[in-house]
Amino acid sequence: MRSPAMRELDRVVQAVACKEVGVTIIGESGTGKEVLARRVHELSERRRGPFVPINCAAIPESLFESELFGHERGAFTGANELVRGKVEASSGGTLFLDEIGEMPIGMQAKLLRFLEHRKFMRVGGSTKISVDARLVCATLRPLDQEVNLGRFRADLYYRLQGIILELPPLRERHRDIAPLVHEFLSELSAKHSVAVPKMTRAAMALLFKYQWPGNVRELKNVIELLCLMRPGRTVAPADLPQTIRTRLNGIGPVPSNLDPSKPATIELSLSQSLAISVRQLLEAAVTLERGNRSRAARRLGISLRTVQRHLGPERTIVS
Repeated sequence: MRSPAMRELDRVVQAVACKEVGVTIIGESGTGKEVLARRVHELSERRRGPFVPINCAAIPESLFESELFGHERGAFTGANELVRGKVEASSGGTLFLDEIGEMPIGMQAKLLRFLEHRKFMRVGGSTKISVDARLVCATLRPLDQEVNLGRFRADLYYRLQGIILELPPLRERHRDIAPLVHEFLSELSAKHSVAVPKMTRAAMALLFKYQWPGNVRELKNVIELLCLMRPGRTVAPADLPQTIRTRLNGIGPVPSNLDPSKPATIELSLSQSLAISVRQLLEAAVTLERGNRSRAARRLGISLRTVQRHLGPERTIVS
């Protein structure tokens, strides 16, 4: 059963997705803002069009305009061919600007001009191009706070005003953990072609008590590690990453929808925890590198001797 907060959020999404109104998603890193943006797109009249995501925090300022609007051949050194930008690619669909608060001030002015006229010119171009796309934005922090701090243009902020969807962090909606775990177990075991691990009650109880600073993204990464390390096998508390086990002193009550018996406690020394965690990390890296320990060592930035010391004689780890 999903949490009341997520059920209410989904109700609002279904109500506004088919309306041509601006949407801004607010939530901590890893809460699933892009997933929610895709949900808006898939429920809209534009679902047959493209969904084009842009992470504004990951684009160097010098490349931002070209990434967004494209460029003509010869527009700058190295521009050997015409390149269409993400705005143009989103025509007929949805343009998702993730972390819009990280967009450079200069680009904010150009985005505002595009939103007002729905036309733009490629870098180095002289012809205006019309684009019909819906804009969905996401931000870590409320944009009004960024305006007050002088980091976001007030005119763009008011132009973006529309429906605000706030994604609560995972620590505030623990009821969603169980369905997410089952969803990720199915998805990631299929991705890696392995048998689905079997979660014990005690392991699930730890997942419920953990605060998940990395939110849904962190939970997904943990489940992916378990699929690699415990394919088709039982997952006990000791099989969980050290960051989860060592931050918790025993386990607390388990939500009733798991129907558990009394919770168990964890008795694992720090040295044992560290040894298990290091071995899990090394084995996961070797698995990701298809059994090649040298590449696994390079991936982790350690020596091959360190890998051999922890994993023992050479063998291929098959997930």
